[in-house]
Amino acid sequence: MELTGDPFLYLCYLLVPLSIALLMLCWSRIRGPQAVRFAGRLGMVLFAQVTAVMLVFVLVNNANLIYGGWDDLLGDSNHVRAVPVPPAAGDSGGGAAGGGGGSPAAKVVQQFSPVNDNAVPKDVKTTDLKGRLSGVDGEVLVWTPPQYDDPAYKDTQFPVVELLAGFPGSSSTWFGTLDVSKQLAPLMKSGQVAPFILVSPRVVLLGNHVDTGCADVPGKVNAETWLSRDVPQMVLDNFRADPSSARWAVAGFSAGGHCATRLALDHPERYRAAISMSGYNDPMGESDSLTAKDPHLREVSNPLYILTHAATPPNVALYVTGRKGDGLEDAQALQKAAKAPTTVTPIESTGPHLTATWKPMVPDAFRWLTQYIPVKAG
Repeated sequence: MELTGDPFLYLCYLLVPLSIALLMLCWSRIRGPQAVRFAGRLGMVLFAQVTAVMLVFVLVNNANLIYGGWDDLLGDSNHVRAVPVPPAAGDSGGGAAGGGGGSPAAKVVQQFSPVNDNAVPKDVKTTDLKGRLSGVDGEVLVWTPPQYDDPAYKDTQFPVVELLAGFPGSSSTWFGTLDVSKQLAPLMKSGQVAPFILVSPRVVLLGNHVDTGCADVPGKVNAETWLSRDVPQMVLDNFRADPSSARWAVAGFSAGGHCATRLALDHPERYRAAISMSGYNDPMGESDSLTAKDPHLREVSNPLYILTHAATPPNVALYVTGRKGDGLEDAQALQKAAKAPTTVTPIESTGPHLTATWKPMVPDAFRWLTQYIPVKAG
């Protein structure tokens, strides 16, 4: 059974009263030596407790989509097929995918299907992508804006936002918990928000609950190449997506916010803007990440370091939210260090480090983004 599916949830609902009934009916009916009776009663108590805890866990997980499946929960999920040395990215066209030079590779044509998760809207599609450059295999969720299938926009190339979950986090979280498409669709129809194609790739790539820090780590994982090259190339090959980096952005929360800021500052040739909700600069914000454990990676993966050591200030706009002690100071440090054309908009939040805090912030964040990636006429 799927961890986030209704059958497993219903099974958990059923097991709780059954375990309690078993405890009440059989407590005095166990026969045998005292040790046997004690062991039997203890087993029934533990069974009742486990079923109750499991139900609460499933309800919380389904509400927040922390783990997308059993493999992620158990730490058995390894989506790294190989760790090749990524080819150098060409910059001749300024495209979002940053492909290498030479003759263009064959298109990455994918098959898409509805997401098997009742928390995710039915108009969100998913595909399993085998990253050519990264050696990473994983699901990618895609949603197209209301204008996409409008005949008036049949020749329009749409802007794109990559959506990154925190760690651990599911590729469904943005759509199922933050309701990003439900919140933005009416704003796109009214012209308050640009008609973005929304793309949410898998971010949990390694087993044993290891966070990649969205980095390319030789011999271990090419997470950065997966997120900033393989996924964008797939989108360009399968959708009417604008290839110009001026029409691409990346957004994330928590560890995903750190990655969004980092990717945009590191690759202004691929992204025009980034939204970070309660992210952080120092990779030690996620102490178990690969970038936190390596002193060199920790330094060069810090968005503040990237910003202050850039050869020229990147033409990137940042929208960085956080409360005191949870991202606000990092946002202010980026703002202080920024020089034109880099812009940083720090937003102080007041809620805890939860999706319930970030969900209502989505509309304002995308209204801000529309200032930098505006609506285009069809």
